[in-house]
Amino acid sequence: MANARLYPFWGDLTEGLRTGKPQNELKRTGTSMFEELYRDPRRLEQFMEAMSGISTGNFSAFAATFDFSGYRTLCDVGGATGLLSCIVAARHPHLRCTTLDLPVVPIAERRIAADGLGDRVTARGIDFFADPLPAADVITMGMILHDWNLEKKLHLIRAAYEALRPGGAFVAIEHLIDDARRANAFGLMMSLNMLIEFGDAFDFTGADFAGWCSQVGFREMRVIPLTPTASAAVAYKR
Repeated sequence: MANARLYPFWGDLTEGLRTGKPQNELKRTGTSMFEELYRDPRRLEQFMEAMSGISTGNFSAFAATFDFSGYRTLCDVGGATGLLSCIVAARHPHLRCTTLDLPVVPIAERRIAADGLGDRVTARGIDFFADPLPAADVITMGMILHDWNLEKKLHLIRAAYEALRPGGAFVAIEHLIDDARRANAFGLMMSLNMLIEFGDAFDFTGADFAGWCSQVGFREMRVIPLTPTASAAVAYKR
């Protein structure tokens, strides 16, 4: 996917830095990245598999590290192929998981069936900017918040807060930039990629996440390192 799709866009990085405008399909066709991908099932599946490739290690580390013992339900927002839900459900048999995304439900359902988890993992279509999130004990977003500008980031964090049951946890799995913005080069490069893709989207630090979560009502936050470049930023609802 990086070779077939992203590489030509990065050739226009200089223009992106000068203008703050996206350098992807939007520049060439006038339609957004997601609109273009949803038109072509082959390219959509290529993109979804690429996201699975970059996320598998992070999600596996999250399933192994996070304490799920006090929770019974998980909702993964923007779950794409259902990868996070399947990894967590396979490791924690007491959990029931729901994976939410736009019209990629058939792709997720194939993965869920292949993993033999149809009794505990469900795929649902949703527009998470228009529809409320379903109630859950844990709400996860794996590389979702970084796709959006600050206004939409806050919308998603607020939606998670409202859907969480008391005592629940909101988890953003991202290539968090270190607070000093000096060490995690991968996270900084990923933020440049969000400029290429969306213009006003950006990656962020753990301190950024804590500040945004405090604004919507969360009272306790922490960062759990997962891999050398990725972390789980967690906010708890009292």
